[in-house]
Amino acid sequence: MESKNIRIKRALLSVSDKTGLIELAKGLIRWNVELISTGGTEQHLVQAGIKPRNISEVTDFPEILDGRVKTLHPMIHGGILAIRDSNKHMETIQKEGIPLIDLVCINLYPFGDIIQNPQCSLNEAIENIDIGGPSLLRSASKNFRDVVVLSSPQDYAALLKEMDENQGAVSLSLREKFAVKSFSYTAQYDSTIFNFFNQKFQNEITPTYFVFSGKKIQEMRYGENPHQKAAFYAEPASQEPSLTHMIQHQGKELSYNNIVDSDSALNLISEFTSPALCIVKHTNPCGVAIDANIHDAFLKAWSTDPISAFGGIIAVNQLVSANLAELILEKLKFFEIILAPAYEKEALIFFSKRPQLRVLEIPSSKQSINGFVYDFKKVNGGFLVQTKDSLNESIESYQVVTKTVPTKIIFEQMIFGWKVVKHIKSNGIILVKDGKSVGIGVGQTSRVGSLEIAIRQAEMRANESVMASDALLPFSDSVELCKKHGICGIIQTGGSVRDKEVIESADEAGIPMVFTGIRHFKH
Repeated sequence: MESKNIRIKRALLSVSDKTGLIELAKGLIRWNVELISTGGTEQHLVQAGIKPRNISEVTDFPEILDGRVKTLHPMIHGGILAIRDSNKHMETIQKEGIPLIDLVCINLYPFGDIIQNPQCSLNEAIENIDIGGPSLLRSASKNFRDVVVLSSPQDYAALLKEMDENQGAVSLSLREKFAVKSFSYTAQYDSTIFNFFNQKFQNEITPTYFVFSGKKIQEMRYGENPHQKAAFYAEPASQEPSLTHMIQHQGKELSYNNIVDSDSALNLISEFTSPALCIVKHTNPCGVAIDANIHDAFLKAWSTDPISAFGGIIAVNQLVSANLAELILEKLKFFEIILAPAYEKEALIFFSKRPQLRVLEIPSSKQSINGFVYDFKKVNGGFLVQTKDSLNESIESYQVVTKTVPTKIIFEQMIFGWKVVKHIKSNGIILVKDGKSVGIGVGQTSRVGSLEIAIRQAEMRANESVMASDALLPFSDSVELCKKHGICGIIQTGGSVRDKEVIESADEAGIPMVFTGIRHFKH
């Protein structure tokens, strides 16, 4: 197709978000563009001294049904969709007296914003489903060869700049760019509507067509590795505590790996309501602890593996005080990120002494309004979707399978370890003691291999610790290793064909064992 510039003679403006509208209108008027607009947009322009032509004058038909129908008319869509190089189209346009529209500037009713309000009624949500807007955007995008489409106030400046540089003309390349953006905008809008009603009425977790969208909030320098391109997107309707809602107080822009690791740390720390702190490296914890005192929780978590903690990410589920900030800076000479729900002003002053440190505030008050929270995994030719591993487990359903019953203290350590091990790459083993991790075995190809690593890391601290395994123990070798190193409790999934053999081995060793009946693989 031959590249060509077009001149805008007539523009339709109908926007919900009025940001930058006056500047756009004045820029178009500077190039003698006739403006057409609808009710609210027209009023906004008139208040600024700009008098557009009302759309009813073009259609010779009033807005009806409380504004539900105003732009769905052949006098409008004909003027947008007509192919200027088609003699047949132009004859029809002339015969019917349809004014050609060369620019369509539309943004839609804020459906996504409206439904985030927990008080939003079904009727309010329905009335904020835009009908005419998406139709106008689609018509203009379809006819991008002859029409400019603007779907975002962020693009107004680029349009006016090009018009000023080209004597009022707009290039094909810019029209193509705007059309693609418009298609993505309406696709995202429809996705939000579908997900809302699917969860409201159908409640289908895995629908025939899985519709997912995100809004780009950050372009990244690179992805997991420097040769990979990457960007960070937010789910429009999500309200769960997340990095998409973060406030960054200082430090460099987050990288792809920073976000992945920080998300892992946030998920882990969210398991606890009592004061808790974790240190994460490459998505795996290298230290986790709970305590009545958050300062002691930090010291306990840090002591698990001070070497791996270097360059890690710290996540706290409590207010970070100045004293805690000072203690962390004293013990850790270098760490990438700290994230917490809130900071004392004096704590931020302490952290400012390390300007490269990224200090993130993740508001904890936000709650997910989605019926489903998903995890995704891309595979060649498609993707896998599953609900998040956030089962509300009942401790009462856990089963003591050995003759030896765990003491209250040992059982509490089992529960602590069980909450943490679900956040460790499989095969995952954690040894815990006194509310802290003492040894962590990550992602080995054999379960006993993970246990060996955890014991080696724990050294003497393995004695009287409790072991948590993210899945079943397939053989009794892990139990025998626990006995050798003085481990005093085991919590695991259970369900192996050799459960009898494993339980007998635990009974022989006098080690209490609990089956949860739940698996927490993390691949």
